[in-house]
Amino acid sequence: MFSSVSASGVRKHSFSIVLAAIVAGMAACSTDEGPAATVSPSELNPLFAKGGTALSPQVLAEGQRIFRFDTFGDETYWTDTLHMPDTISKVVSPLAALGLGLKVDIDALPASLQAALAAGDVDLNSPATTTVLLSHDAVVGLKGTVSGTTLTRVGITCALCHSTVDNSFAPGIGHRLDGWPNRDLNVGEIVALSPSPVISTALRAILKSWGPGRYDPRINFDGINTPLVMPGAYGLRQVALETFTGDGPVSYWNAYVAITQMHGHGTFVDPRIGVSVSNPPELVGPKLDALRAYQFSLSAPAGVATDRAAVQRGKDVFMGAGGCATCHYGVAFTDVNDGILHSPASVGQDATYANRTATKMYRTTPLRGLWHPPQLQGPYFHDGSAPTLEAVVAHYVTTFGLTLSSQQRADLVTYLKTL
Repeated sequence: MFSSVSASGVRKHSFSIVLAAIVAGMAACSTDEGPAATVSPSELNPLFAKGGTALSPQVLAEGQRIFRFDTFGDETYWTDTLHMPDTISKVVSPLAALGLGLKVDIDALPASLQAALAAGDVDLNSPATTTVLLSHDAVVGLKGTVSGTTLTRVGITCALCHSTVDNSFAPGIGHRLDGWPNRDLNVGEIVALSPSPVISTALRAILKSWGPGRYDPRINFDGINTPLVMPGAYGLRQVALETFTGDGPVSYWNAYVAITQMHGHGTFVDPRIGVSVSNPPELVGPKLDALRAYQFSLSAPAGVATDRAAVQRGKDVFMGAGGCATCHYGVAFTDVNDGILHSPASVGQDATYANRTATKMYRTTPLRGLWHPPQLQGPYFHDGSAPTLEAVVAHYVTTFGLTLSSQQRADLVTYLKTL
């Protein structure tokens, strides 16, 4: 059964993945203000305590299915409340969808349709073609019900924000890359297309201001607007607390987003942030173990090493003069696995988002998949305030009063690209 969240943490029954953290980037280390110990990671995440467990192919296959195609019944929101099928059928052509950052899984299409696309014999300006794509489960993260040629219902899945494609067929069309953040996806613009009066004029303006690859996961509770950068949902198996502010483990945040943001059916309660949502029937909890297993199976993309000598010099800076290893250490390059969090001031970060959370602090974000062309090349930090890895280094040089030469900075960036 689904386990609720309490102020003391998450019960040992784990939830699992879904839109996963909407909070990303490289977070930070602290040297001048004492970090706050929270709870023991091994108490929160049983798989973390064991360093991961063997996962059966059957469980992984079920987790993949849920990650890619299960909506947890959220059609009741996206269809019945926001009326998105009407909007899609009228104005969202494939070209418009690609322009909004939606992706097409070429492997989901029959060979005949692939050939027609390649030959230019498919009308990409027609919303009717989008319905055809949805009928084949080819629009990543969208699940449509099609009756004849009519789109009757639509919902969203985990993959909407946390999968992209490799662009091997065309820009926005290719083979799936599960766990990769879709930094092209303009969630705010998509929701703003809804004709529903639920989306007020003021809210519509906020949604349209976010831009690609950003989302605010708390605006529906406190009305404050601090859109965050889409994170990856890979490389999580050895990470104990997978939220930018360390509110809880992967399972905690995934349950939060599945029920309170995707509007899936289930129950989520956390009195620390004043959130209590009950949306029966229970369609989330029983699927979360398999979802988590699949997410934990997703490895971060390999880094890029171009100059071995520069990489070694950069590693020396990371471990020494740069001070990075003070907080970015261990197999996941983070002290959060020791239950440590840091105040916003101590790491030179804006406190606005942290103050909206349970901990009021930031974790040291694990370093994985920091730079992989072309999809993953920034921005960094929870709010995207560092557009490049060079800007990340400059931020910490200023924040911690480091003395690094131009060569040391460049070498450090080269090393970070390998992680």
